This record gives sequence, structure tokens and C-alpha cells, in this order.
Amino acid sequence: MENMAGVAEIERWSGKRLGMENMAGVPVILNVYDMYWINDYTSPIGLGVFHTGVEVNGREFAYGGHPFPFTGIFEITPANAEELGETFRFRESIHLGTTDFTEDDIVKILEELGKEFRGDKYHLMNRNCNHFSAAIVQILVGKEIPSWINRLAYVSSCIPFLQRCLPKEWLTPAALQNSIKEPEPERPHI
Repeated sequence: MENMAGVAEIERWSGKRLGMENMAGVPVILNVYDMYWINDYTSPIGLGVFHTGVEVNGREFAYGGHPFPFTGIFEITPANAEELGETFRFRESIHLGTTDFTEDDIVKILEELGKEFRGDKYHLMNRNCNHFSAAIVQILVGKEIPSWINRLAYVSSCIPFLQRCLPKEWLTPAALQNSIKEPEPERPHI
């Protein structure tokens, strides 16, 4: 994490979680979405392109890229693939445990994570929605998300030529923004 105060704050929250294990908590759910039809063929062999969001207190939080230096964390209606776009399809919800953090605590956690998970730092292989989900789930319940969810990004990051085969605009929002040309202003008709 870039911000040392943020690290200390997250460590404090993790300690709070560990100190409250005997209390009844709020469910923490990982909502998984297929991003492309290819998953119909690749998921049986343990690979796929998945988007995830973490649902807590009836709210789902996820991470995505944009070209600006502020948080890329956003909120959607839980398990609603339509809000994500036409290439997304809801796959499943995975109950990962419970948390005793209050809604105010969770807002503060998201604010701190937003400093690390900025929109302009998104990268399809190295810092994607699944990395965000893993980070917040670790804080809230002290568990890992299932490894199959981000396996394709991990495998691809280990084989550099695969990344070079992908269009740059798929990897980062900055590349996407640079690839979009602004329309030329209309010239007045004389």
C-alpha cells in the first residue's frame, strides 16, 4: 500500500476482526460474474474471465478502471449483471464468512482501499476487480477468495508474451483513454 497510515489503519481493522470472532456477524458474499461467453468452454478446465464484487450489508462493491487518479471502487445492486454491461452474466454467489465491522467501518475501509485501488492503476492482469475483492475479503473475514477466479490473470502475468498479444486498451484504462481520439470540432460552413 502506498500510504503507510493506510497500512496501519487496515492492520487495526484486521486486529478488530480477530478480536471479535465470537460475535454474530453480517454475511460477506463474493458475487462472481462471467465476463465473456468463452467461460462456457474454459471454466471446466479451471480458466475463465471473471468479474467479482463483494456483498456486505446488502451492498455490493467492486473495482474497475478509468483514466483518473481517484478511487475505482464502485457500488452496484448485488448480483445485478445488467448494471455491469452486456458482456457480463451472473454466475454464482459464494458465502465466505461473516464480519463484525459496522457499516461506518466498512465505508472507512473502502476509503482506504480506494487510495490503493485507483481507477488509473487498474491493470487487467496485475490489479483487477478480483485483486480488490481478495483485499477486502481478507480484511473483512480473513480468508482468500477461491483461486480459480483470478487464475487466468495469474497465468497470463507469468507468461509475458500473452500480455503482448492483448490490445493495450484491454490492460489499462490509461491505454484505453489514449486510444480514443477526440472528434475534431466541426468547422462552420461558409
